[in-house]
Amino acid sequence: MRVRIDFGLCQGHGTCKGEAPEVFDVDEGACRAIVLQEEPPESLHAKVRMAAKYCPTLAIVLED
Repeated sequence: MRVRIDFGLCQGHGTCKGEAPEVFDVDEGACRAIVLQEEPPESLHAKVRMAAKYCPTLAIVLED
């Protein structure tokens, strides 16, 4: 799995960080999410999928 953020959609709500803090953080100054691990280990895939599912702007892009 590869994780990206569509910065055209991201508004920095931080839902992703709440779901998977090992993979996401939020740049408060830029009001957008940051991917900490572009290729997270399989043990975090479920958390990353939940982050993508609950992102209010659907800005998380998952590539398998």
